[in-house]
Amino acid sequence: MSWLFRSNHPFRLLLYLEWILLGIALLTLFVPLPRHSFLWPHFIPGRGLRFPLGVLLSILTLAGLGLKLPIHRSPKVKALYTCLGLILCWATVFMGGRFRDYFIPMLLIVVIRACLLFPWKQRLIVVSVAYGSFLARLLMGMQRVRPVGMRRFSPLSPWRGRGLSQDLLASLQLRSALLFGLVLVFVLLMVGALLTEHRSRAELAAANQRLRQYALMIENQATLQERNRIAREMHDSVGHSLTAQSIQLENVDLWMTKDRAKASDHLAKARSLGKDALQNVRHTVATLRNNPLQGQSLSQALMKLTQEFERTTSIHIQFSTRLETPIPKEMAAALYRLVQEALTNVSKHSEATQVTIDLTEQEMELSLKVSDNGKGFLPEKNTTGFGLQGMQERTEALGGMFKLHSQPQAGCHIQIKIPRLGE
Repeated sequence: MSWLFRSNHPFRLLLYLEWILLGIALLTLFVPLPRHSFLWPHFIPGRGLRFPLGVLLSILTLAGLGLKLPIHRSPKVKALYTCLGLILCWATVFMGGRFRDYFIPMLLIVVIRACLLFPWKQRLIVVSVAYGSFLARLLMGMQRVRPVGMRRFSPLSPWRGRGLSQDLLASLQLRSALLFGLVLVFVLLMVGALLTEHRSRAELAAANQRLRQYALMIENQATLQERNRIAREMHDSVGHSLTAQSIQLENVDLWMTKDRAKASDHLAKARSLGKDALQNVRHTVATLRNNPLQGQSLSQALMKLTQEFERTTSIHIQFSTRLETPIPKEMAAALYRLVQEALTNVSKHSEATQVTIDLTEQEMELSLKVSDNGKGFLPEKNTTGFGLQGMQERTEALGGMFKLHSQPQAGCHIQIKIPRLGE
């Protein structure tokens, strides 16, 4: 039976406020009024207050209906639910006595729930019905007012006993109608804003969930691509060097007893191939480092990279940098990787003897230029340019621009521009 008390109300705080409002109405049922007060409109001597149990049941039923809103039901069910709330409101009116005063808070609760159930067009219809009900209740009240010493009050005659005129009564009724109309507009706008905010939060949460899924997919794809790149690099460089070294060592074994000079020559080649394989392994490990800068500035890290490249490849590098302000860590790491990948391509494919690297800072962007005097190639016929593709993707991820120009026997020229607004 516990499921009966589980609420599907989308806004628990709003439900609790409704209950507080109805609870205050219930408390006033038991507050006695002076017998000779003109606020006591329908007291019957000898019988007390009429139908208090019926009013109590109407209020409790309306409160219980808030636990089960037909949010995901058909429009007909929602309309019946709203009509039931209006019937409960009018029940307190027809039960008579001072219980008619609970019609207004109960009517507001029905309007609030209707705003949660219907779109704007239907909400306006419910608000119009509620306002019409209030006006009808107001007219009924004008016909029932009976001050002390008068059997019946007609709105066309003055209240001589109380000094209230017909104009004053009409003014009070008009103000009540205007005030209740403003309250309905406020409730309509407040609940509309609450629903819009709730919907925005739900959409934002869904968007964040999709972004997390996309980020995971991209991360897995990037990891797979990086593994494939490293596998190809190891196969093309280290695998080739080790295979060639194995052949040279077999030649050493073959010529060891026949021609020691040839054996020594093959042994020297095997040693050179071993050094190349070791250098390729070191380069691969350096590529896998999470933080290539390791606490250095970008200029210092690039200077160290170019010096190591010159030492291992004997390719001269002309490096210049003009950076006036510190570069964010992520952007500096990306620029380091771009230069590293460019130098890797030079050492593997260009057969160049000189490389020029120029890193400058302009007003709104960083500019990186890498040029070599190698054999060049036709970019449209390049089918093995995974490194160049990775450089372009890394640049575009930072919102930058990647340009490549190369021709056979004319070297390769790369220009990269990254906006500083992307920081």
